[in-house]
Amino acid sequence: MIFKILTKGHKNVSSNHKSTFEITKDPEIGPTADCIIGVDMDKSMLNFPDEFKREIASSDTRIVVELRTENGYDEILGYGHEDLTLTHPTDIVCRKSDYTCPRTLMINADKAARDIDETIVNDLKNEKILEVTIKTCKK
Repeated sequence: MIFKILTKGHKNVSSNHKSTFEITKDPEIGPTADCIIGVDMDKSMLNFPDEFKREIASSDTRIVVELRTENGYDEILGYGHEDLTLTHPTDIVCRKSDYTCPRTLMINADKAARDIDETIVNDLKNEKILEVTIKTCKK
């Protein structure tokens, strides 16, 4: 399945976090928010279709998050898990670890904020639009 979200960058995007990256519905972030790469997203996990949520809440699911800006593209691979509730109303977090909470979209991701393509990060610092495409498939 595929789900798309539109968000945008912010002048305070630093993309320095070593284990996660996040997008949020919040319109503002402070200079210490080193994991947040996108703000003011148009949808949240609450908008995920039930079938999509069921796929993500399975250890047999591989999740691909595609990030696309005006000038850049990157792809992050991670995995679903039975403990993922996908219930947070404002935040979506992708994690390199296996930690789960209501904000977690995927675990054991192959990239965190500091690993995201520099062209995308530069676009986000300049408040460009970020298209986030989430794809699921069975392992």
